[in-house]
Amino acid sequence: MDIKILIASADFVPYAEVICEQYAISARDRGTGIATRTPEYIASKMEKGDSVIALQGETLVGFCYIESFENKKYVSNSGLIVVPEFRGKGLAKQIKEVAFNLARDNYPSAQVFGITTSSVVMKINSELGYIPVTYSQLTRDEAFWKGCASCSNYEILKSKEYKMCMCTAMLAPSKDKMTLDLSDRIINQKNEAEQ
Repeated sequence: MDIKILIASADFVPYAEVICEQYAISARDRGTGIATRTPEYIASKMEKGDSVIALQGETLVGFCYIESFENKKYVSNSGLIVVPEFRGKGLAKQIKEVAFNLARDNYPSAQVFGITTSSVVMKINSELGYIPVTYSQLTRDEAFWKGCASCSNYEILKSKEYKMCMCTAMLAPSKDKMTLDLSDRIINQKNEAEQ
């Protein structure tokens, strides 16, 4: 299986339509909430270098994008999709890992977050260092929550004043915080060794 996972660019814009079709198929098959994205929106993520695409030859295998909020204080990994015939091969984790690293590289000071109803995504997120959190620990940026408007569970989210819904909220520390924490641990270990 010769699959390449790449940072998407404007060269991949022709895949935007089929990616959106895959989102619609996933929402229908899962019977759970999934936000609708337009081909134009997906194309904009590719053009900015804020997305990851997986291909086998010229065939779409998967996709994921990132988006920053609150003046780059938060960054989300969103829209993870693996085409049905390629599922069960560990590709979701590989795509998500590349997107997670892209988020941290492009927005090193931002906390990485996501919301999901998928147990597979929750497991992958946990392995990447995310922890479940309350919605109050996520961005308050209206642009993020507007993205939920096309989800079948949006009325629940609205009625709960954006404080809870069917998705699990997950948060990972920023790249900068991880670097500081690692530096602190190294210093503490060095001090303990010298005592």
